[in-house]
Amino acid sequence: MGNLGPTELLIIAGVLILLFGAKKLPEMARGLGRSMRIFKSETAKLREDDYDDRPATVETVTQTPAQPQPAPAPAQPIQAAPALSVEEQARQLEEQAAKLRAGADKKV
Repeated sequence: MGNLGPTELLIIAGVLILLFGAKKLPEMARGLGRSMRIFKSETAKLREDDYDDRPATVETVTQTPAQPQPAPAPAQPIQAAPALSVEEQARQLEEQAAKLRAGADKKV
C-alpha cells in the first residue's frame, strides 16, 4: 500500500492540476519550498540554542597556593534618586526622544 507506482503518481498529478490549475501549482511549490527552508533554518537555530545551553564540561584545575586577598573597599551608601511621578517620567522621556530626533535630523 505504501508503494506508489508511476501510474498512481500520474493520476495524483492529474487530479492536482484539475483541482488547482496549472498556474497555481508552481506558486504552491515555491511557497512549500520557502516554508521548508524557513522550517529547516529555525530547527537548526533551536538545535544551536540547545547546544549553547548545555552546561560546560568540568575541567580539572591545578590548585595554586592561596594568596591573601586585599580587604574589600568600604561600601559607600547609594543615594536613591527622588521618586518621580508618572507625568514627570513621561515628560523626561519625551524630552529625550525630541533630543534623539533632533540629533538624527542633523546626521541626515
